Amino acid sequence: MDALLVDDSATMRLRLRGLLEAEPDVAVTDHADPAAGLLEATMRAFDLVVVDYHMPAMDGIEFIQSLRKVSHYSLVPIVMVTSDVSDSVRLAALDAGATDFIDKSMRGIELTVRLRNLIRLAQAVRKLAEQATWLDGEVEMALRHLREREEEIIFRLSLAVEYRDNDTGDHTWRVARYSQIVAEALDLAPEVCRNLYLAAPLHDVGKVAIPDGVLLKPGRLDPEEFSLVRTHAAIGKRILGDSSSELISLAAEIAESHHEKWDGSGYPQGLAGTDIPLSARIVAVADVFDALTTQRPYKGAMSFDDALDCIRAESGRHFDPACVEAFCSRWPDILIVGGQNDALGRLHNQQATEPWARVPMLLREIAKS
Repeated sequence: MDALLVDDSATMRLRLRGLLEAEPDVAVTDHADPAAGLLEATMRAFDLVVVDYHMPAMDGIEFIQSLRKVSHYSLVPIVMVTSDVSDSVRLAALDAGATDFIDKSMRGIELTVRLRNLIRLAQAVRKLAEQATWLDGEVEMALRHLREREEEIIFRLSLAVEYRDNDTGDHTWRVARYSQIVAEALDLAPEVCRNLYLAAPLHDVGKVAIPDGVLLKPGRLDPEEFSLVRTHAAIGKRILGDSSSELISLAAEIAESHHEKWDGSGYPQGLAGTDIPLSARIVAVADVFDALTTQRPYKGAMSFDDALDCIRAESGRHFDPACVEAFCSRWPDILIVGGQNDALGRLHNQQATEPWARVPMLLREIAKS
C-alpha cells in the first residue's frame, strides 16, 4: 500500500513515516512542500494521504480541497495532522473532505492505533475499488457478449428470410454495407452507422408471411399479388415491434418504412419527406440499388452505372436527395461492396471480424455442395 505524507516539519515527517512503515506492506512517500506533494499525488495513485495543517504557501485544508478534485481521491482516506483542536478548523477540514484528524500531541499506543486503523481503512477502500473495477469489467464483457449474440441472431434470421426469396445471403450483406456507407457519408455518429448496418438486414423480415407461390413467382405479379407482397412492410413491423432491444426497434422502424417514398407515394402509410425515418430513407436507396443490380427470376441484372442513373433520376421523388447524394459520394466503396473492384477481397477480410461474418459464406458452401 502506498501512503503520501506531506508535512513541512522534518521531525514530524520522520516520526510519522516510522509509524506508518512499521505496518506490513506500507511504503511512504513524503514531501515538505505541499505543492510538490500535490503534484506527485496527481501523477500517482496513493491509497492513504496524511497532511499537516500549518504549512507555508498552502495549508492542509487547501491541500485537501485540491486533492479531492482529483477523481482517484474521491474515496481515498485523507488525514489531517494538526495541533489546533478548535472546532472551526476541524469543521473546515471536514467540509474540505478530511476523513479524520491526528493530534500532534498524541503519544505512544494511541497514535499507533489511530494510524493502524487508518491504514486498514485505506486497504479496505482500495480492495473495494479493485472489486468495483473487476465488476465493471465483468459487466462490460457480459454486455458485449449479449450484444454479439443479439447481432448474430439478427443476421441469421435475416438469412432465413433471404433463403425464402431465392437468395443465399449476399443481398442481406450488401444492403447492410450499402446502408452503412450512406450513413457514414451523412456524417452520422459511428454507433448509429454500426446499428444501421446491424438492423438493415431485417428490412424484409415480413416476407416470411408471404406465400411461396407469390414470393417465388418467376414472372411479374398481378395487382392482387403485388398488394399481398406490399403487406410485408406492416407485417415486419408487427414481428419486430415493441421490443426492448435498441437494434430490434431500429430494425422494426426500417422494416415498416423502407418502402415509403420521399414524395409520399410509397407504402404502407404514405409518409413523405422527413416524416419517413432516416434509417428507412437510407435503406430504401441501398435496397433498390441492390435489387436493380441483382438478377431475379423475373428480371435480369442492370449494370451498376445504369442503376446509379436510376437512383439519381428518383432523387426527390422516390428517395431522399441527401441520401442519394451521400450514396453517390461514396461510389468507389459501393463498387467494392458490389464486387466491381479487385479490392473486394480486402473488404471481405475486414468483415471477417464480425461475429456472423462466416455465416453467409458457410451457407453458400452448403448450397453449392
